[in-house]
Amino acid sequence: MAAASEARDGLLSHDWLGACRRAAEGLVTVLAEYPTSRERVTETGDRGQGGDRTLVIDAAAEDAVFAELRALHEAGARFTAVSEERGIVDFGDPGVLVVIDPIDGSLNAKRGLTHHALSIAVAEGPTMADVVFGYVYDLGPREEWRAVRGEGAFLNDARLDDPLPERRRRDGRLEVVAVESADPRWLDASSAALVKVTGRVRAIGSIAISLCQVAATRVDGMATLWKCRSVDAAAAQLVVRESGGVVAFTGADDPLGAPLDLEPRCPVVAARTPEALDELATVPSTES
Repeated sequence: MAAASEARDGLLSHDWLGACRRAAEGLVTVLAEYPTSRERVTETGDRGQGGDRTLVIDAAAEDAVFAELRALHEAGARFTAVSEERGIVDFGDPGVLVVIDPIDGSLNAKRGLTHHALSIAVAEGPTMADVVFGYVYDLGPREEWRAVRGEGAFLNDARLDDPLPERRRRDGRLEVVAVESADPRWLDASSAALVKVTGRVRAIGSIAISLCQVAATRVDGMATLWKCRSVDAAAAQLVVRESGGVVAFTGADDPLGAPLDLEPRCPVVAARTPEALDELATVPSTES
């Protein structure tokens, strides 16, 4: 245990937070250079390693992140980047993973909707359980969510050490639940389960941001209605857990056993209590 703690402390001795904050400011600049929906819908003509068509703003945002990763590497950090657009990029250590989504909620950003976020996680191993640092910056309200494993979660430098309890209606259902991967087919397939567990749903359009809302009990839980990729959830799931909430990747052998790669593997659910988590685990659809 002591050796594992020393290894984690050595990993976290690098300025991950400073790099993330500088990358976030770089994204603010990128989006200011492309302020309208007409400009933001421009595609590069390529597809990212995650499978989506790459927007010019996606590529520029990733450039801002990788500039900071190169600086960390030059300062002595060794890791492998797992990125939405570039895929796997070797920076000297395959055992340390930096999982990046330059703009989670890029459809929102493209259309001028409010919530879209930079998401960066640092892990000492290959699964969600191995994430030791998570950073999510919501570029709409300019909210910074971050967490270090074993040291708590923070919103804009205020510790999330006493979030409000979940709220339930008189009939016992959760008051409000965030849903993501809100394709109408998956909404249809999940609707009966949603009716059983919640009175209201909210679709923000970003898995990372929806998870963070659970950390502050702005919603009572969240569920993706389909399989998510690690780049969307790796950072924010740690924020939830360090706030005292609970997270599960349904379908994985272990609740936090989803791998940190680019494949859509498992739906993710999150809540403030284990009881609510069990209820929400019934919601995601795996029907095509």
